[in-house]
Amino acid sequence: MREIKKIRFDELNISDEILKAVEDMGFEETTPIQTRAIPHIMEGRDIIGQAQTGTGKTAAFGIPILETIDPDQRRRPQVIILCPTRELAVQVAEELKHLSLYKRNLNILPIYGGQPINRQIRALKKGVQIVIGTPGRVMDHMRRGTLKLSSINQVVLDEADVMLDMGFIDDIETILRDVPEDRQTLFFSATIPHKIRELSEEYQKDSIFVKVAHEKMTVPEIEQYYFEVRRNNKLDLLIRLLDLYNIKLSLVFCNTRKMVDELNIQLQSRGYLADALHGGMRQSQRDRVMDKFRNGIIEIMVATDVAARGLDIDNVEAVFNYDVPQDTDYYVHRIGRTARAGKTGMAFTFIVGKDIYKLRDIQRYIKTNIHRHSIPTRDDIEEAKLDNFIDNLTDYIEREHLGKYIKMIENLLEDDFTAIEIAAALMKMVFEGENKEDEDISNEILFADTGAEPGMARLFINIGEKDKIGPRHIVGAIAGETGLPGKLIGAIDVHENFTFVEVPRDNAEDVLKIMRNNYIKGNKVNIEPAKPK
Repeated sequence: MREIKKIRFDELNISDEILKAVEDMGFEETTPIQTRAIPHIMEGRDIIGQAQTGTGKTAAFGIPILETIDPDQRRRPQVIILCPTRELAVQVAEELKHLSLYKRNLNILPIYGGQPINRQIRALKKGVQIVIGTPGRVMDHMRRGTLKLSSINQVVLDEADVMLDMGFIDDIETILRDVPEDRQTLFFSATIPHKIRELSEEYQKDSIFVKVAHEKMTVPEIEQYYFEVRRNNKLDLLIRLLDLYNIKLSLVFCNTRKMVDELNIQLQSRGYLADALHGGMRQSQRDRVMDKFRNGIIEIMVATDVAARGLDIDNVEAVFNYDVPQDTDYYVHRIGRTARAGKTGMAFTFIVGKDIYKLRDIQRYIKTNIHRHSIPTRDDIEEAKLDNFIDNLTDYIEREHLGKYIKMIENLLEDDFTAIEIAAALMKMVFEGENKEDEDISNEILFADTGAEPGMARLFINIGEKDKIGPRHIVGAIAGETGLPGKLIGAIDVHENFTFVEVPRDNAEDVLKIMRNNYIKGNKVNIEPAKPK
């Protein structure tokens, strides 16, 4: 099957209200089922759409439905959507509510078993335009006379094959017969058994068959894990994983441009070499970020799905799904950015609340198990740092000439210290120094090994070219606020979103204290020691 061209939502004939809601939800362009189905539905055609859960089919029928609703007509429902389970009915209702966020006077009601029916009756009496329900509960309301279908002009059967497997065929036919013949009828199903074709022949008019192929998983070398985490703890989890695995080059995916920008600033303010990539940036900006990522100038690229398309870099060690993708195919595209050129890679997905249902859809259709992983503790991080330290120490011993220092150790041995005691003391000095970073900003370890010239300390500032900042502004602000002569300020490296500056190590603590939360050219700044290389 030929590839279906994806298009931007603003290329569709949809209202500004829906476009704004779509942007808020993180959709930048249509999925294949949306590309093929939306124009036909907008024209009023009946369709049979063959698409799996997780391919964006709810928006495929939801957007055109929301565009045709009459907000002033509330007395009787205009649309009925049938779903096989209460979970799907709730999920569809929530997505339609997100899509209709900027539509006024529009009421959507899910009705299903297990919820008090009197509450549903009261809501129906107040008036709704869209009813989303399971067949059994819809039939119950029809028998009670609390749900009348005489004003229905659109019917959707969502996951029609599942409803047939569950034995709802009689209920479905009863409902369809009770709806006016002058209506639009939409069937969506993962498979198209013979019974669905029979239903189409009887209850649809000149239906169009729309089918999309599902993306296949082609990167089995990737270790895939997920973490259940609270939304407010996502950033802490990301940082722990970066530190635990000592990841040099990684991609972090978010669903919205706003989230990309926010996360990028949060990472930069903590000293990570990060930058953002999304569709709201000029092409020249995007090219510059891509080049920096390819050349290792930045280690973390925070991106939306569309912006990262075509990215082909061999050394990406890990992909983070900071937000669960809206479309299962996007999951395949995202994690496929690692494990290139025969290498292995890791993919981590952050699950918040009901995201677990999306994850199940992803696992079902990529036919790959994504393993649950516990959130690493601070002890895990310390152990990983120790292992990394020992590896680096081993390499250092094999690589460096240590004759002078061996003589110093021999002198200590003559003072009745054992070799193990000396080594342990040196390691303790290193690790205790690291652990005191947050407690004592003046600790020398803060300014160690940041890539600065000898005697200098490299500092990170969270503003850059986008803030119209140049080296002269950095020199002027530091010299003016701290009294440090401008000629003593060293190398200044201004990037798009952040800046590095070198100052004498002896003055670094004072510069940090004075400049933290200060202003440079009207921008409130955060300034910290650069992350050790």
